[in-house]
Amino acid sequence: MDDVEPFLAPLTDVARSFTGLTGVPVDLPSALFLRAQLAGLEHPGRTSANGSCHLLRTADGWAAVNLARPDDLAAVPALLALLGSPGEPGSLHTAARRVSATEVVEAAQLLGIAAAVPGSARGARPTVHAERWGERRVRAMTDLRIVDFSALWAGPLCARLLGLAGAQVVKVESTTRPDGARFGTPAFYRWLHEGHDNLVVDFAPGALDEIVAQADVVIEASRPRALRRLGLRAEEFLAARPGRVWVGITGYGRENDRIAFGDDAAVAGGLTGVDPNGDPVFLGDALADPVTGVFAAHAAARSLAAGGGELLCVSMAACAATLADARTRVHPPC
Repeated sequence: MDDVEPFLAPLTDVARSFTGLTGVPVDLPSALFLRAQLAGLEHPGRTSANGSCHLLRTADGWAAVNLARPDDLAAVPALLALLGSPGEPGSLHTAARRVSATEVVEAAQLLGIAAAVPGSARGARPTVHAERWGERRVRAMTDLRIVDFSALWAGPLCARLLGLAGAQVVKVESTTRPDGARFGTPAFYRWLHEGHDNLVVDFAPGALDEIVAQADVVIEASRPRALRRLGLRAEEFLAARPGRVWVGITGYGRENDRIAFGDDAAVAGGLTGVDPNGDPVFLGDALADPVTGVFAAHAAARSLAAGGGELLCVSMAACAATLADARTRVHPPC
């Protein structure tokens, strides 16, 4: 907590604004640190708290590579080959030192691995980009039905906060791809989804139409092209009925297909600490996830209070950058 505290002023302001809009206090310590506490995660250093993301020294700086899924680990030999170091066991750190940070990140991204150069997303975009696609109509939060297609942490935290404000939340999961958070700490999963209904559906084209038709708010963290294959288009959803809101959470914006998870998105935004030598270390546990969840909930509440009709594009890396920029303004580098 102490390492993160200097960055939190913008998030505290957003949390207070959410409370002003909804009457619901935001428990930031729980939002940011409960998962690590319940899971007994170690304080992070050059490796993230959950052990999947690694800060690698490169020829010109640092790069974060997140081996978050079994497919990512299986792709490491291919990544080594792209970096010019095939067949060297356990040599990702060694291979990274021979090339630039940009080369490491581009090679990882080519294989679908989340990766980032520290601070590369700073100043790139606002935390929330709002687009008007529908007519406005103000409704009470208690009259709203939220359909949450998101997984892991950021989207579900957004849904939790809106649910605490009185909305009905329905979590929707695929029969073949359940929320990965189910395989983490059960107590944390229950905390995120307390009081929510749950539907498990075959994500086939047309199968989600009726579920979405009943929604006033949609929360998702998917690539737009994947949703379009299922027949879901935010613009059509918003135009169909006044007052609706669509919350799309991505790593770098809806127009960018780059994959991201909380730790690498935090690095991209510059939300890192420094060790005694001035080199970067991770802060907290996948901080960009809960930070984005709070920003997204506030953006949704603000839009709904004004009558909705908006597509809210929330960038994890941009949310992290907002906190990093605030730390820089308060404590300028020497």
